Amino acid sequence: MTKRVALVTGGTGGIGTSICERLLRSGHTVVTNYRDEGRAQAWREKMQAKGLDVVMVQGDVGEAEAAAAMIARIQEQVGPVDILVNNAGITRDTTFHRMKPDQWHDVINTNLNSCYNVTRPVIEGMRERKWGRIVQISSINGLKGQYGQANYAAAKAGMHGFTISLARENAKLGVTVNTVSPGYVATDMVMAVPEEVRAKIVADIPTGRLGKPEEIAYAVAFLVSEEAAWITGSNLDINGGHHMGW
Repeated sequence: MTKRVALVTGGTGGIGTSICERLLRSGHTVVTNYRDEGRAQAWREKMQAKGLDVVMVQGDVGEAEAAAAMIARIQEQVGPVDILVNNAGITRDTTFHRMKPDQWHDVINTNLNSCYNVTRPVIEGMRERKWGRIVQISSINGLKGQYGQANYAAAKAGMHGFTISLARENAKLGVTVNTVSPGYVATDMVMAVPEEVRAKIVADIPTGRLGKPEEIAYAVAFLVSEEAAWITGSNLDINGGHHMGW
């Protein structure tokens, strides 16, 4: 396997952590971004305790100039990015008729505009080198919608529109672009939901359980592999059968 530089945005979250770990164990150099110095250091120490060393670079992916500066620092420190996982995401849930402009724009900026902000500075290099892997981490709620998540669902659905257009533009240049749409995964955020609410969610999942972050990371590792070169413009649903399409 060729060792590559992989950037995972939002890598300190539950799914992001598992993706970073999986790509590191696959032999890649893994980079993630952070905004809060203290939280980032605590996360890095936990990873190092497991023998895993992630390169950490400060940067707000919701701001175009900050993201471009972050990519420049990554290229200086470890080299050009060959694998990009657009994983950064936040929620600001409320019903749409109560939604404030900042609740809408914060989610769109972090979850969707970040895909442009981070991908734009790396795509030219991938095209020139005739190799690249880009994966968007979307959501089941970008497919089926969710009460109180008009902002989040819009952003996550938009990520796949971005995927299929970018896939068409770069397919002949060895750059694949795909989406992964997880269902409800046992991250800290989901586990913080009241137990009775989680029980109702699980009752609707045919497999009868929440997903594991490691299961999402496995799919990402597959899509960025050398062997997945003929898969592009696809969306992989990983939701235990909670939402099915074809």
